[in-house]
Amino acid sequence: MDIYEEVVRLRREGRRGALATIITTSGSIPSYSSAKMLVRDDGSIVGTIGGGCVEAEIITGARKVMELEKPETFEFSLNKNPSFDTGLVCGGTLEVFVEPILGDPTLYIFGAGHVGLSTYKVAQMVGFQVVIVDDRASFANQERFPEAREVYADDWDKVLASLNPPDTSFILVVTRGHREDMHVLQWAVDTKARYIGMIGSKRKVITVCKELQKIGVPASKFDRVHAPVGFDIGATTPEEIAVAVTAEMIAVRRQSQAALPHMRRLKLVETDEPAKSVI
Repeated sequence: MDIYEEVVRLRREGRRGALATIITTSGSIPSYSSAKMLVRDDGSIVGTIGGGCVEAEIITGARKVMELEKPETFEFSLNKNPSFDTGLVCGGTLEVFVEPILGDPTLYIFGAGHVGLSTYKVAQMVGFQVVIVDDRASFANQERFPEAREVYADDWDKVLASLNPPDTSFILVVTRGHREDMHVLQWAVDTKARYIGMIGSKRKVITVCKELQKIGVPASKFDRVHAPVGFDIGATTPEEIAVAVTAEMIAVRRQSQAALPHMRRLKLVETDEPAKSVI
């Protein structure tokens, strides 16, 4: 299997990987300079940098590189560390450069109204692959979202059952009503998605979440939800909201520590107290 073809495939699928390359060598080593190995997000590999303990350590290091999304150089002195000698080398040193392989993240926008449309336009410009979901064909269609990766216009349950967002994906809930918001949010908090955001005032969002608590969804599930969604920049128009939301998603994508204090997250407590119905 060609490593570069596999890199392209991983990126198309929105999966993670890490490419390890031997960049410097000295003495006798179990491979050669420029040898490459691709580590997939499931731990499987393509190619080799020589096998043995060095390769095992690089596979472990690759997981860190994928998680942090930052490259790292690993140094090995095979003469000084006996643990590397098992069936491996005569002695030598090498450096291995490991770089993350990251596909463009997928953004699932639930709701094809004004905010959904504006967010689609902004998000796809900054590198998100956008999937549009709505139950109204007059709103969710390829003509309205020509550059979307996929557009679904069907019953909510049917579409939700067909989707399996990976842990690199983003979910934005901007449907036309509280009932639809609650339905999608109940599904979203059980996905692996990296980001879940829901539009609405703080009062509305908390009320919807408490309704879900009443039907058995634990309060802890909502710790992942960004709501009210987007940075607080005083946005009022769909276009301004789209900018605020996309900026927050970029901050999550790039792991911006400076942005963390400005993100609005839900913190609910477990309760049996009934919420005022909004459904």
